Amino acid sequence: MQDLEFAEIVELICKEDPRFDRKAYEFVRLGLDHTVKEIKKKEPSRTGKALHVKGPELLDGIRGYALDQFGPLAKTVLDAWRVKRCADFGEIVFNLIEYNVFSKTESDRREDFANAYTFEDAFVKPFLPKRRRAAVSAS
Repeated sequence: MQDLEFAEIVELICKEDPRFDRKAYEFVRLGLDHTVKEIKKKEPSRTGKALHVKGPELLDGIRGYALDQFGPLAKTVLDAWRVKRCADFGEIVFNLIEYNVFSKTESDRREDFANAYTFEDAFVKPFLPKRRRAAVSAS
């Protein structure tokens, strides 16, 4: 798919469902690409066939990609795009599925994206000083 086509599709999605910034859709697409590359590195046996990424795998890949791209600002960037929790990534993915940008299997569900991690744990705690991290974990 060409970037122009993707941008046009995202424009349509955002008119219909304005919850998330357009940049969040591009980020999820790039996060999927990142996740596929990581899976192929870690699991070469999955390379030969069409690779299907499950919701939890995508969330893990998105977390790593966000930390790589934005470091300690990851949560701030996601907040600016109105992405506040893992379920929001699921909503973005399923919006892209509805427009045939992504595909799904019969077993894929929006619920696959619920509560995999909190954004505080994923994007804030890794950058806290160790003493503060321990105090936050204890609470």
